[in-house]
Amino acid sequence: MNIPGKRIAIIVSRWNELVTKLLLDGAVETLRAHGDPEVAVYSVPGAWEIPVLAAALIQAGKVDGIVALGCVLQGQTTHAQLLASDTSSALMRLQTKSGVPIGWGILTPENSEQALDRAGMKHGNKGREAALATIELVSLISALEKG
Repeated sequence: MNIPGKRIAIIVSRWNELVTKLLLDGAVETLRAHGDPEVAVYSVPGAWEIPVLAAALIQAGKVDGIVALGCVLQGQTTHAQLLASDTSSALMRLQTKSGVPIGWGILTPENSEQALDRAGMKHGNKGREAALATIELVSLISALEKG
């Protein structure tokens, strides 16, 4: 699947930047390998801010797809679960309402080791996987629009 000329935004959290930088690298590399779409990278403070920027980009008509990247480490309170759940729900509502696909690359590991494993060490790169999901959906939607 190639998506040349399609506009893809990557929104990446600076929180847990050691991990999110690896996710970003995987996503960018994957997008470049699939028809070299127009890629714009936006950095936000944390996962909580990703849906707000995603909504603004969609409302402005600036994107055909979005890759959302972040890392919410579990802690001793329910903060991480609430953050991940609310962010996930907001992104799902946004993509189903707008028809603009949003690849989910927001990790929710228990610790830094698990996060790094999912950012390219032992369990693949979830940024790459989120980019691939976005590519596939953008391609399918484009084919549907062409009839």
